[in-house]
Amino acid sequence: MSQITANDLKTKGITAIESVLDEQTEAIISVRGHAKFVVMAMDHYNHLRECELEAALAESQRDIAAGRVVRESAEAHVARVLAQD
Repeated sequence: MSQITANDLKTKGITAIESVLDEQTEAIISVRGHAKFVVMAMDHYNHLRECELEAALAESQRDIAAGRVVRESAEAHVARVLAQD
């Protein structure tokens, strides 16, 4: 993953980011030699969010299939959560 220094960002602006993202999906912005931020195109970000949601859904489906769920009313849920404190 290519790094863009904070100084490059200051002097070149968005062009510095665009030039890296033309070749890669993500770019690291470093500040004083330390990786500080990651930037990416919005399409790539949306794709990653979709992957996270699909993974969460798959995990929930596995929990349901394995019986690791509690079916209860909202009131019962609140009472159970408060009792755990």
